Amino acid sequence: MSAVLPWPLAYTVSGGDCTAPMPLGFTGPLAEAVRRLADLGYDGVEVQVRETGPHDAEALARTVEDAGLKVLGIGTGAVGAQDRLSLTDPSADVRRHALSRLLGATRLAGELGVPVTLGQTRGTFLPGLEDMQRQWAERAVAHLAEEAAGRGSRLLLEPQSRASTSLWNTPDEAAAVIDGLDAPAGLVLDTHHLDAEGVGLLGAVRAHAGTTGCLQLAAPSGRGPLGVGDPRLPALVTALRDGGFTGWLTMEHTQGEDSTQAAARSWTALTDAAAALS
Repeated sequence: MSAVLPWPLAYTVSGGDCTAPMPLGFTGPLAEAVRRLADLGYDGVEVQVRETGPHDAEALARTVEDAGLKVLGIGTGAVGAQDRLSLTDPSADVRRHALSRLLGATRLAGELGVPVTLGQTRGTFLPGLEDMQRQWAERAVAHLAEEAAGRGSRLLLEPQSRASTSLWNTPDEAAAVIDGLDAPAGLVLDTHHLDAEGVGLLGAVRAHAGTTGCLQLAAPSGRGPLGVGDPRLPALVTALRDGGFTGWLTMEHTQGEDSTQAAARSWTALTDAAAALS
């Protein structure tokens, strides 16, 4: 971990199965990304996957660990973003395909011993189908949580803004879902989605730090890299410490013209804010 942060600091990267780099992650190939991120001082990566399974775990771990980093989590954003698959699609075949992809990611996470996250692949409501779509999503999430727990992993549910999904847009809504599951699960909090839903960042952290496995960070304007001197950051570090947060932090933001520069800027902004509190 960073000398000034008590939590691992990660960056979003794309797995080799993605059709293109995810726009909120490092734009280079995985091997290049982890090498450059290690040079900058990051502790690990959150890997976005599209179509994968446990048989890919060894190669993924080797690529990341050879650079001196760790895989801290498996993300599933590419399932929805690149293939338009969702758990609430009116087509039963599409829903089965989406769940199959997510189960593959869950099994991969289990092999690596890390959590798996779920965001926009929940989908959006269509007029007249809302109640049915909610039931489909709830059953699928319960299945994923049980699969994750059975494989030594944990499902982390990310509240996202209504621009991304109709389901569980606030931390309180997502927390109510995980409280109703029979398997252990947690939350991902994302500063961009909290801002978009008008949810105060510090209040959300204080209320949900104990069940949050990951906090994803971006600048409040434009969802770009963090800025040095951002007044939110020292207060955020304090709230995480006071709340007993034990997860990891991930930079998930736009990359500008150069991912290495974006990653360096965010690392400096956050570690400077934490150092000022030491």
